[in-house]
Amino acid sequence: MSERQINQARARIPYGTFVRDAGETSSFDRSFDFIIISETINVAGDVQRMFENIRECARPDTRLVLNFYNTLWKPLLALATAVGLKSQHPESNWLSRPDVRNLLALADWQVVREETYILLPGTFFGLGRLLNRFVAPLLPSLGLTTFMVCRPNFHVSERAKTVSILIPARNEAGNIEPAVRRLGQFAAQEEIIFVEGHSHDGTWAEIERVRAANPELNIRTLQQTGRGKGNAVREGFAVASGDILMILDADLTVPPEELKKFYDVLTSGKGDFANGVRLVYPMEGRAMQFCNMLANRCFGWAFTWLLGQPLKDTLCGTKALYRRDYDKIVRDRSYFGDFDPFGDFDLLFGASKQHLKIVDVPIRYQDRQYGSTNIQRWRHGVLLLRMVLFAARKIKFV
Repeated sequence: MSERQINQARARIPYGTFVRDAGETSSFDRSFDFIIISETINVAGDVQRMFENIRECARPDTRLVLNFYNTLWKPLLALATAVGLKSQHPESNWLSRPDVRNLLALADWQVVREETYILLPGTFFGLGRLLNRFVAPLLPSLGLTTFMVCRPNFHVSERAKTVSILIPARNEAGNIEPAVRRLGQFAAQEEIIFVEGHSHDGTWAEIERVRAANPELNIRTLQQTGRGKGNAVREGFAVASGDILMILDADLTVPPEELKKFYDVLTSGKGDFANGVRLVYPMEGRAMQFCNMLANRCFGWAFTWLLGQPLKDTLCGTKALYRRDYDKIVRDRSYFGDFDPFGDFDLLFGASKQHLKIVDVPIRYQDRQYGSTNIQRWRHGVLLLRMVLFAARKIKFV
């Protein structure tokens, strides 16, 4: 590693501790937040041994960041070396991306996100900067350098987790009792948090009635002070006490019985963020209109490109993540801004910035049995598109 670059990192993160050592032979008596392997696997003698060795100093929230050359560039770099445009390096492994993913899996690492950068390795009177910033993200298979962010695999925790289930409810009086009745017990302790949002159909009175009628359940109730589902989620999570935070829409188009799947994803270590997907199983007849389905698929494609990991459905309201990770998202929320009225993009963008492994959880999407949707398709669709473009500038075109 370049000493000059490490000094620059120390200046940017003065409270950090930086350690430099050989990956294949290093031995540490501590763990790290981040482990960086920059262009080292191209010259390492035993890449699997390196990955296994650093795995010993990783916690569940440790992230491994590595970058290496794209094999597509091998003849071009060889030519550049031959004509003196590039300095001679030791014999390179020239590992492909599938090779690296396989070696990581053998060493018990899991890839969170993967991206490529740099179309023109040089300034060339400003042309390189222009191409690398605005064109390279659109041509991911052609980039010179591949970046991967990885998380260590961990087995199921021996300690059972507590869960807070947040149910934002606006004009959903007919769904309150069914939601409580159908949730069931799947965690060590569960609390149900209803956040009522300026309803006109007696939703608040029904929430209070259901709470009083079920004293054996830990039901908490709030009346929203702001507007929009995103605000309701933030106000509810601010008072939640569980290890795991979940969102269940009060329209019950996502069956409450499915929440155990989200709990299992997190407690098994398969992922850090469980995201509901409505676009896998057949839907009930009126559950989603055609235009909405088309928009959801387009947003799924856009987010897969944006976040560097597969994401099929961005607007399913049911999501789950650990409280410790949500606290990190809150801490860095100012990076993307606070303008998401629904909360879905806010959580997904935040999860990406914290390098969380997002796992899609297919559910069976059902017809609404009571009330009508609070979504205004065209106005909200334009707003969502604006948020995607804003996030692209923050994530891709940096």
